[in-house]
Amino acid sequence: MSQKRDYYEVLGLSKSASESEIKKAYRKLALKYHPDKNPDDESAEERFKEAAEAYEVLSNGEKKARYDQYGHAGMGQGFGGGGMNMDDIFSQFGDIFGGAFGGSFGGSRGGGGSRVVKGSNLRVKMKMTLEDIADGVKKKIKVNKLVNAEGVTFKTCSTCKGSGRITRMAQTFIGAMQTQSVCNICQGAGKMIDKRPADADQNGLKRQEEVIEIEIPAGVEEGMQLNVRGKGNAGPFNGVPGDLMVVIEEVEHADLKRDGDNVHYEAFVSFMDVVLGESVEIPTLSGKVKIKIDPGTQSGKVLRLRGKGLPNVQGYGSGDLFAHINVWTPTKISKDEKELIEKLKESENFQPKAGDKDKGFFKQMRDMFS
Repeated sequence: MSQKRDYYEVLGLSKSASESEIKKAYRKLALKYHPDKNPDDESAEERFKEAAEAYEVLSNGEKKARYDQYGHAGMGQGFGGGGMNMDDIFSQFGDIFGGAFGGSFGGSRGGGGSRVVKGSNLRVKMKMTLEDIADGVKKKIKVNKLVNAEGVTFKTCSTCKGSGRITRMAQTFIGAMQTQSVCNICQGAGKMIDKRPADADQNGLKRQEEVIEIEIPAGVEEGMQLNVRGKGNAGPFNGVPGDLMVVIEEVEHADLKRDGDNVHYEAFVSFMDVVLGESVEIPTLSGKVKIKIDPGTQSGKVLRLRGKGLPNVQGYGSGDLFAHINVWTPTKISKDEKELIEKLKESENFQPKAGDKDKGFFKQMRDMFS
């Protein structure tokens, strides 16, 4: 499958484009590639869907901010969505086209001006360990959602006569004015319930539990929201379903602390380890590894394990693991131990000699990232 194009590239815009510029660019492309103007042209239909998907994200402040930060990995299509369908496009964006294509966006697809009603979105939280985040996982969750009830039949809406809109005449100081609004009875669908089973509501829907498999990409972060298109509540009057929004919650790791794509570990070693040199075992996200403590290592030194952090959510490599060396000091010692230490204390070699060679913590960190 070809790689998804950048949404700004699709609309021919820069990231600084205004709301009106985004709307204008989308309208121009949608009119150019509309299926009614390009019958039986699959490439034009794909460009039409591509432009609609880009507009859906960039015209929404929250989605735009998330896309600017995470790219496609933070959006529904980077999360396993299958692209926008025509019902989505015609129902969500018809208002920006005015009288194009015979007075209703999508022409006959809307049923004489009626529209397909989209269901509401669902929002769930998903807890993930750092190990899950490092690898990316597939998880199954149970969702209680609205679905279309079996046995429901429909008839033409008696209020709007199937048009999906109500026309009103009002007298103003400049004369009679005609206004149109979405039918409040059928919500613009142009139809209403004729017969329904006892377990269905007034929109032909019922609640049902569904198990949904969700694929989480590697490198996601706390608070990141991923959309699974079409897995929300079913639309009223047999409309299109909404989306399932999955919010990531990180489970705190017992040993490792996350810092973006990097992770940190506090390694406690004994005085003898740093004097004589030793190999100590530390945890990583892919299992335990041994690191070498060189003789003379000072407390506060930071050892860097490249590539042992978390993968970048946009695919730009992986972060590192930083092991912070802390020399553990015993709180109680025996009489014999004290005598040995007193002898060592008298040795000139055990007197502190701080210099440029023995850098403080902040200088170590500054040098490491410079």
